Amino acid sequence: MIRTPDLTGHTVLALHAHPDDESIFTGITLRRLADAGARVVLVMATNGDMGESRTPLGAGETVARRRVTELEESAALLGVDRLVLLGRRDSGLPGWASGRHPLALAAAEPLALASRVAEVADAEGADTLIYDDESGIYGHPDHRMAHTVGAIAAELTGATGYRMTVDREHLHLAAPDGHLVHGAARSAQVGFGRTTAEITLAVTGDQRHLDIKRAAIAAHSSQIGPEHLPADLAPAYGYEWFVRSGRPGVLDALGNAHLLAGTMAAAA
Repeated sequence: MIRTPDLTGHTVLALHAHPDDESIFTGITLRRLADAGARVVLVMATNGDMGESRTPLGAGETVARRRVTELEESAALLGVDRLVLLGRRDSGLPGWASGRHPLALAAAEPLALASRVAEVADAEGADTLIYDDESGIYGHPDHRMAHTVGAIAAELTGATGYRMTVDREHLHLAAPDGHLVHGAARSAQVGFGRTTAEITLAVTGDQRHLDIKRAAIAAHSSQIGPEHLPADLAPAYGYEWFVRSGRPGVLDALGNAHLLAGTMAAAA
């Protein structure tokens, strides 16, 4: 049984690098926060314009416009109260020339961008910030910059920081090659995630939350097709992992599924 705490009066700001990251890495968490009464603010750093569309674009439609439309659909499914677009360009994979574009996220001045995020957090009264871990989960330049920006913003505001990651040991045992991060890491030619012992907590949900997460991921149909998601979503996507910076906060109140996740992986 998933316990739903009363988080009325709390505001959580989640900073993500690209449209679809919010559903892949925090879909259950954001939906559960919304269900618990927290105000959820989603800040998206880029419009994901370097991604190629799997599906035909409409007349005059750009990849960036399509991805923002998909993001808006996903945000609605996840219970997001406010969506903020920072307007940076997607940097592409490590070594790509696109990462040197003046508007690329990877080329941003971290303090200036963090100050913008902190202004949103302060205006919203956010006591919690969610952002990438130090490695950017899988080393993508935009995810690394999202970590730097999020960490500075958390320091500027004094909010509790939760660095999102994945438990690579759990995924290796429970869902080898079953998570989208596997392919992303191969494309970037990097490792990904953290060991179980490095992770503070994991958030899980029930079948309803998994169904909503699937729908939110599927909303990004220009990037992700049904064939990219397993029929049983739970082994690969049933947990969302975080490393906390600072005092315990609202994500801890959702219930620490860390030990359960480890038990499940060991039994697989």
